Amino acid sequence: MTGRWLLVALLVALFNAGAAYAAPLSAPAVRAFIDDMVATHGFERVELEQLFAGVERNDRIISLMTRPAEKVKPWWEYRALFISEKRIKDGLVFWRENAASLQRAWDEYGVPPEVIVAIIGVETSYGRITGGHRVVDALATLAFHYPGGNEARAKFFRAQLEHCLLLAREEGIDPLGLEGSYAGALGMPQFMPENYRKLAVDFDGDGRRDIWKNADDAIGSVANYLHHHGWRKPGQIVSQALVRSGETGRFVQTTLKPNHQLGELVESGITPVTPNSRLDDAAALFELEARNGNEYWIGYTNFYVISRYNPRIKYAMAVAQLAEAIRSRHAEAAE
Repeated sequence: MTGRWLLVALLVALFNAGAAYAAPLSAPAVRAFIDDMVATHGFERVELEQLFAGVERNDRIISLMTRPAEKVKPWWEYRALFISEKRIKDGLVFWRENAASLQRAWDEYGVPPEVIVAIIGVETSYGRITGGHRVVDALATLAFHYPGGNEARAKFFRAQLEHCLLLAREEGIDPLGLEGSYAGALGMPQFMPENYRKLAVDFDGDGRRDIWKNADDAIGSVANYLHHHGWRKPGQIVSQALVRSGETGRFVQTTLKPNHQLGELVESGITPVTPNSRLDDAAALFELEARNGNEYWIGYTNFYVISRYNPRIKYAMAVAQLAEAIRSRHAEAAE
């Protein structure tokens, strides 16, 4: 086969692969959604019908949603995705380039620079990888065709689709032009549309809340998000734990909100490696799969606040550990 025909065959194969993922949305579900948007928010029916004529179900998004890394990878593999020398170094560069905004966020919201940097680093590698999926396709797919028929999750994504269209109207943005993650998250900090509308801030005062290209706005928005969800200043995030008893079973949590006080854990022989004299602090004990056995970690209130960004223990742990690595390296550079 000549080079020309090989190229043609490759392009045809790529086109067919993309087409295999695209399919029509559920017509009754779309009609019901349009009815609600017209009645509740005063949208023009014709405009929404024209919009949804160009929106497609994407079955690749359904496939991706069923196998997130937090579910399928053990902790030691998941950790390696985010706690790398490159991501730490890039975090230091991001901190240096945005030092003034990070300091102001620390002063106004009480959130340390390294935590904001780590979240943006985990979410989008400091704004370099913000997602290439058309957001309305992603949200409509998950709103009307959520895998497994999980109605609670489908309801969540219907709400996000609603907020996406409201966001586009308020900000004067073409909804078909919005790109983001396969779950419909937006910009450098990967805000869902509802969080953008409620918690994104115009941190540099230029009259726009640009979390796509404006690092100042992204930094202020992340800080506002964590502050809104109860960030404590000062307050530890997490500590590895030494376990000297067989009582861990009644303390280990798979849910994220702390169910105990640190004093209860200490009395049972579970001791934080990083000292914490506040024995009345809310605390949760987590068991994570390391390469050569299990690790135990104590998460405090701020660990739970990080998890409000993404309700996975591994995610919150990756942010906490990346933040600590960046903070430590930043302190070394300042000496």
